[in-house]
Amino acid sequence: MLFLLFLFLLWLQMDSSAPPGLSLVSVLSLLACSGQLLAAVLLTRRYCGRSSTQNWWILLWLFYDVIVHLTLEGPFVYMSLVGTVEASEGPLAELWKEYGKADSRWLVSDPTIVSIEILTVVLDSLLALLLIHAVLKDKYYRHFLQIALSVCELYGGWMTFCPDWLMGSPHLNTSSLLYLWVYLVLFNGVWVLVPVLLLLQSWFSLRSLRYREKPNN
Repeated sequence: MLFLLFLFLLWLQMDSSAPPGLSLVSVLSLLACSGQLLAAVLLTRRYCGRSSTQNWWILLWLFYDVIVHLTLEGPFVYMSLVGTVEASEGPLAELWKEYGKADSRWLVSDPTIVSIEILTVVLDSLLALLLIHAVLKDKYYRHFLQIALSVCELYGGWMTFCPDWLMGSPHLNTSSLLYLWVYLVLFNGVWVLVPVLLLLQSWFSLRSLRYREKPNN
């Protein structure tokens, strides 16, 4: 509900002279993303069991992470390898065309973007699935995987935007509040904020483990 309220307020504040705001495609795309989050919530409730509140939120993120990588970025990789998003048809192609209004590189099979997404879909999805198992079963390698996944996600975000920033951001469209704050900042920022929080959580967990194992003098 808060997310829908945010979209409503965003629509109210949009400048009528700006590029198209909440079109039917953009609304359906945002609803599809909300559906992915709902699926992650249901999976977390199904498998979380008696996990702590902290682990519940971590599992929610991990399920969402896997769902996005496999159901959204996976098809993007396929479309980009066999052609381009711009030349593709279908619901997912329309979703990526909508995002491409904010970052045009996603429309034309940009080599840097596609390379990052291949790594993300294959490696990050595998790490996230292994981490879900490690969290649920309280495996000793849990924080190794959590740190590795977080670093991969942060590196992917950096390499997605840094090359374009160095060129003066010629492919980014920030003239619309929707494109800037929802597509670019919100949708990409969450993959920066959450990995940073997971790194901190691993840091404090490993630190507390060290002190618990330290012999008393």
